[in-house]
Amino acid sequence: MTTTEGVIPSSGSKGDSVDDSGMDGADVSLMDEARQPLSRKVNIASSLINPYRMVIVLRLVVLGFFFRYRILNPVPNAFGLWLTSIVCEIWFAFSWILDQFPKWFPINRETYLDRLSLRYEREGEPSHLAAVDVFVSTVDPMKEPPLVTANTVLSILAVDYPVDKVSCYVSDDGAAMLTFEALSETSEFARKWVPFCKNFNIEPRAPEVYFAQKIDYLKDKVQPNFVKERRAMKREYEEFKVRINALVAKAQKVPDEGWIMQDGTPWPGNNTRDHPGMIQVFLGHSGGLDSDGNELPRLVYVSREKRPGFNHHKKAGAMNALVRVSAVLTNAPYFLNLDCDHYINNSKALREAMCFMMDPTVGPKVCYVQFPQRFDGIDLHDRYANRNTVFFDINMKGLDGVQGPVYVGTGCCFRRQALYGYDPPIQPKKPSMACDCLPGWLCGPRHSKKKSGKSKKTEQKKQPPVRTDSTVPIFNLEDIEEGMEGYDDDKSLMMSKKNFEKRFGQSPVFLASTLLEEGGVPPSASPAGLLKEAIHVISCGYEDKTDWGLEIGWIYGSVTEDILTGFKMHARGWRSVYCMPRRPAFKGSAPINLSDRLNQVLRWALGSVEIFLSRHCPLWYGYGGRLKFLERFAYINTIVYPLTSIPLLVYCTLPAICLLTGKFIIPTISNIASLWFLGLFLSIIATGVLEMRWSGVGIEEWWRNEQFWVIGGVSAHLFAVIQGFLKVLAGIDTNFTVTSKGSDDQDQFAELYLFKWTSLLIPPTTLLVINLVGVVAGISDAISSGYSSWGPLFGKLFFAFWVIVHLYPFLKGLMGRQNRTPTIVIVWSVLLASIFSLLWVRIDPFLIRATGPDQKLCGINC
Repeated sequence: MTTTEGVIPSSGSKGDSVDDSGMDGADVSLMDEARQPLSRKVNIASSLINPYRMVIVLRLVVLGFFFRYRILNPVPNAFGLWLTSIVCEIWFAFSWILDQFPKWFPINRETYLDRLSLRYEREGEPSHLAAVDVFVSTVDPMKEPPLVTANTVLSILAVDYPVDKVSCYVSDDGAAMLTFEALSETSEFARKWVPFCKNFNIEPRAPEVYFAQKIDYLKDKVQPNFVKERRAMKREYEEFKVRINALVAKAQKVPDEGWIMQDGTPWPGNNTRDHPGMIQVFLGHSGGLDSDGNELPRLVYVSREKRPGFNHHKKAGAMNALVRVSAVLTNAPYFLNLDCDHYINNSKALREAMCFMMDPTVGPKVCYVQFPQRFDGIDLHDRYANRNTVFFDINMKGLDGVQGPVYVGTGCCFRRQALYGYDPPIQPKKPSMACDCLPGWLCGPRHSKKKSGKSKKTEQKKQPPVRTDSTVPIFNLEDIEEGMEGYDDDKSLMMSKKNFEKRFGQSPVFLASTLLEEGGVPPSASPAGLLKEAIHVISCGYEDKTDWGLEIGWIYGSVTEDILTGFKMHARGWRSVYCMPRRPAFKGSAPINLSDRLNQVLRWALGSVEIFLSRHCPLWYGYGGRLKFLERFAYINTIVYPLTSIPLLVYCTLPAICLLTGKFIIPTISNIASLWFLGLFLSIIATGVLEMRWSGVGIEEWWRNEQFWVIGGVSAHLFAVIQGFLKVLAGIDTNFTVTSKGSDDQDQFAELYLFKWTSLLIPPTTLLVINLVGVVAGISDAISSGYSSWGPLFGKLFFAFWVIVHLYPFLKGLMGRQNRTPTIVIVWSVLLASIFSLLWVRIDPFLIRATGPDQKLCGINC
């Protein structure tokens, strides 16, 4: 396989060689600018990061002294409680170390889009930017509204990138005729929408979001006809919405005879579990032009074959089918995957990714560029931490300074060759020095006498291939007949036909496409032949006895296939890049309802448990490879975090037990011992404050993340651990429903207050009740016992209030809407009423107290 440097025009390549003679100063400066790197790494300022690292070290020291005191000072009258708390605290410390140390080297990155254009888009020449295939996945059009998917597709078709370099593939894994017809309507509307976006340079290019913006849309617009064109386009879009709504209304009731297409034939996907593969090319090189007569990007509908008795591997299987279809039809060297509700918010997002992928210095070893997830439609205070900014703005930046961020399932641009299971190119070793006593610039490189006599030709023959993979045997393409014509055979001597087919499957056209690092299809290939081959590679039996899902493509074995897929690439030595443009590249929707949010977290946590119990567990997989130590730490954290739910549930129960029994997990502490407790709390606060300082995350976002860590930990994560072990050890599978996307236009946050009962609500509700009861019981006992009992009570109350405060958003979700009595008022009313009632009973002011014998002691004999 050739190297990436061989396909990227660079300052030293033949395609970029420029004779500077005859150029004026401006041209020379432009050429110098084009030769500059396309991106750069920006380290966090030392004044921000060094105090952060010092506090982490200090926190480790304090933790050591804290555990020394806790272990050496047991509580005799509450030994069980003390031992339980010690075990929980040790696990929390271990979990914190796994989470903290991968954030030791956080970085930012900058891209230079102007340099990218200067290097690859010269005036008067065709664009040399790499082609990109975009994958959009959808399953159920009733839960993933077709209008949402249509907006995502429209934002892709209108992206600021050469149209002949962009292809959009929509995977309909539910084989729904509604999705097919909606995509047909979308392709027609795109003929008007795309030129409007490009003529007036609007952002974002998803029409639903663009027309809903409450901003001055005339700002920076100078074209006289813009207002007229915008008004006309808005009416066109409203008519388009009505047509989509009509399709949705028609699809509510399925006819007895099944769906019938316009030509009178039955819809092939009437049986969603037993249907053939379907591919339809709506736009692109077949002649689809926009209203201005310009070519549009290719738009392809794909529904893979499904038959009973086959394991289709859910989303991972659908994505692998798209990889093969796109390789046969367009074979772009890079592809971007998006969920159906994640539209392109920044039309230059593909260019941002290419600044890393096509950089001659950085690009060859980059397997994917991950963008942060940003969301629309979330309530102002982000009650359930849907934005997840702590993860995307802190953890991911930290990983970018190690070996790169983890893959999060959407908003990610891949290098196709990396997903095919190849190793990254091997960097040539630096020449050794002639002596060790002087700097290299004085000694020069060490040359061997034997080697110096050999010709350059002999040296080139002895050089190993730049990209090597011990798992890929050498093959000979002489036996791969059809589908190979027109392909470059420079890479064709690497593995036998038999082993090659065992790895990638029996498709000559697809096998040939895997050899082309630059991508593309042979000019001699006929569209009809390619479509026939594309149908073949999405057949349900194509992956049998191949490496799909095992070593190449999206990896099977977990509902969170994204973690496994990224982990396999990092284990081979690839690195990833985290790209955070100022204008978010993509935006999507998130479930703002409490029950839906917990079910979403449950699915993620269950996937982590599945990986923990599989052969791909980072605790034991990939040693001896090129996975960096801190990167392994991060992956271990992604698969063990659900296990924290068990000690967390126990620890949140301890305050109520202590208040109800009058015992405590800590003995009476001395002044010196109290310093370790105080130091631990201060170091925890300082770590959070300094993290917010260098990352830019707000205090409310950080606090919401802390609260939902407890809420999700004692509910979704706990159920994930139970279900994960049942699934792996007992074979009891769990089916997940697709999270609904979109909300009611009449009330943007109506879903936030909708109560949906689920068993996930039981553990946190129980914790709230027993801790509230414990607080009331503890205070009433202190009132009965006298002044001396209030001192020990404060520690227990602090412990209980820590649990209640963290579960407060959960309690608010149970209580109701904004226009009702505030939840905090209800909580304090219940607490104060209970305490006042107990005091009233204790004092009993209306009872006349008479002196004399106690009737309870002497009874009727008084």
